[in-house]
Amino acid sequence: MSTDPLPFADEAGRPTLRTVAEMAGVHVSTVSRVLAPSLRPGVRTASKATTERIKAIADSLGYSPNPIAAGLRTSRSSLVGVLVPRLTDIVLATIYEGIHEAARGHGYQTFVANSEDRQPEREAGAEMLLARRVDGLILGDCTLDSTFADSLQQRGIPFVLVSRRSGKHPAVVGDDYAGGRLAAEHLLSLGHADVGIIAGEAYASTGFDRTAGFVDAYAEAGINIPHSRIVHSSFDVIGGREASTRIFASKPWPTALFAVNDFAAIGTFGTLRGLGLRAGEDIAVVGYNDTVLAAELPVPLTSVRSSMREMGEKAFELLLSRLNGEPVVSHIIPPTLVVRESSSGARSNLSVGST
Repeated sequence: MSTDPLPFADEAGRPTLRTVAEMAGVHVSTVSRVLAPSLRPGVRTASKATTERIKAIADSLGYSPNPIAAGLRTSRSSLVGVLVPRLTDIVLATIYEGIHEAARGHGYQTFVANSEDRQPEREAGAEMLLARRVDGLILGDCTLDSTFADSLQQRGIPFVLVSRRSGKHPAVVGDDYAGGRLAAEHLLSLGHADVGIIAGEAYASTGFDRTAGFVDAYAEAGINIPHSRIVHSSFDVIGGREASTRIFASKPWPTALFAVNDFAAIGTFGTLRGLGLRAGEDIAVVGYNDTVLAAELPVPLTSVRSSMREMGEKAFELLLSRLNGEPVVSHIIPPTLVVRESSSGARSNLSVGST
């Protein structure tokens, strides 16, 4: 084995991009594009034969990229910050998994912070992430009031939204309005005229849009849902139970419930059980997001499916385009309805709770 020093090695004698380029007989920029494609995603690297030759030489030399030097060359850290209300929420966790996997595939790492959907924590979380020199932010906790996102834009901070929309900022979201309509059309097809809505938090576009789609579909069918039947709540089991308790506080009871979140829908099961009612038989229940729990419940939950992992993947891709100076537009993912036992057996002719 030759003990001759490597050409263009660093001070410690380790191979550099220029070492690989010299031995492969190509320009150093070609080696950079082959071995570090995430720095210029979407740019053609090299022919297949050249790519294989460069990688073989790099492997034989034991070449390892220097991420700090790469960051200095590109003014990037290859870090992305993600802000969510709470990572304990399976919906947000699944979205984050999509972000993380997409980021890793492009040579990026992610940091995540929880805001608990409170403005002080939201601002503190964003500043913490920016202090780590992230290249950009993905925000999963924006409210309909776009003040926070507006302030980031004014500061020139690259960001995109995910799950929730806010103002005209670029976002990757499900078509929540269409999803609300799907739920309404399903219940209308079963003859449910008297329905209740567990509408989620009023400040979140997810709850707002899903409720609006549901209400509009009923209005078009000639049925106006009274305000007393629309109750806002937190996006969790406790919120769903509290909201459904309010809806069932007086008779006549509705024959169906639409919850804008699966966990809120699960919370209604406890309320119904306490009243001696059976979800799927006495009362139809429809949720939203089709989380992994929906199909595994004792009464499998009908739910509007929105591809959460895809949402995360697309959000990272949108941010990457923005970092590369490319024009970006919001991406909307269409929903589908998955019908299960929680709604398929309950029909309006049961007239539960009538006086």
